[in-house]
Amino acid sequence: MRAGRWPATAPPARELHFMSTALSKSEIEAQIRSLGVLVVDDSQFIRKIVRNLLLNVGVKEVYEASDGIAGLEAIRTIGPDIVILDWELPLLNGAELVRIVRSPDVFPVPHVPIIMLSSHGERWRVVEASRIGVNEYLVKPISAKSLFDRIVAILVNPRPIVRLGNYYGPEPRRQFSDPLRHPVIVTAPDDTPIN
Repeated sequence: MRAGRWPATAPPARELHFMSTALSKSEIEAQIRSLGVLVVDDSQFIRKIVRNLLLNVGVKEVYEASDGIAGLEAIRTIGPDIVILDWELPLLNGAELVRIVRSPDVFPVPHVPIIMLSSHGERWRVVEASRIGVNEYLVKPISAKSLFDRIVAILVNPRPIVRLGNYYGPEPRRQFSDPLRHPVIVTAPDDTPIN
């Protein structure tokens, strides 16, 4: 089993010594070289592309799984530092896998950072991914730069893992509101002329 960066009882991310907003470029590159990344996608072609992109940005250890069940098992046994996960998977889709992983009473590694990779860019999917505990979201096709930027965001600006009611995952960046259920009324500034 790989000794991942995220111990079974992870302290808040801000306390982990390797994560700091003051990392230099060479320190970031060293952190990326030391990562173990699991890629879970049913397409061998996409896994190969993501593997090559990861190798190009400096990741040395890349693991692969071709479905949700194999992905869960790989997270348990390998202990990757980051999981890159497709939304559409056989046996157990990406959203279902995230819900299982983000169940600290059931799953042994609920705090592993997850980047959702999907060919679907609809707003509801991005919002849903955030609501279930995904750290970052990428829409296919991806570039080495976009993948690198998401990995750096996880390393340099980690969000602490929180439990908010039924939610367990990275601290939300902001609360999502449903404009149909909770409309936001925007008023014009006082000095705005009325036509």
